[in-house]
Amino acid sequence: MIKIITEGDSPFDLNPIADAVNAAFPQKYELGVEVNFVEEDEIRALNLENREIDKVTDVLSFPYTDCQKGEEIDISDYLDEVEDGELLIGSVAVCLKRAEEQAKEYGHSLKREVYYLVLHGILHCLGFDHIDKDDEAEMTAVAEKIMTKLNVLRGEN
Repeated sequence: MIKIITEGDSPFDLNPIADAVNAAFPQKYELGVEVNFVEEDEIRALNLENREIDKVTDVLSFPYTDCQKGEEIDISDYLDEVEDGELLIGSVAVCLKRAEEQAKEYGHSLKREVYYLVLHGILHCLGFDHIDKDDEAEMTAVAEKIMTKLNVLRGEN
């Protein structure tokens, strides 16, 4: 079971995202994903340091495991990293200011944009990526299916 661990204040309850991800990708073990809401300067620095791209972005993901597209993660492969029976599988940084801008740009609620960005980051931590068009289409389809189950849809304010 995946749980979301937030550092500091979150603008929304993120537990529904964890519940939806757990329904879509059941896990046998206790797994955690850190979600941090950061300022523009911090996400820009992270983007430069980790991707060599010197610009503000909306979300960055830092997977800590090497899992395959939503498959069950076996914590016995990561025993050195298990703490209190839980394995931290990744960290997600979301730029709230960029999320606000994108919500306006796309004509939907800030909640929808934040949920989508957090979900996007978690999917990366579960092995999904969008390096090529097929992978991007698959990841987008999975994200949209989960967002529909959450009933947080595009274009809704």
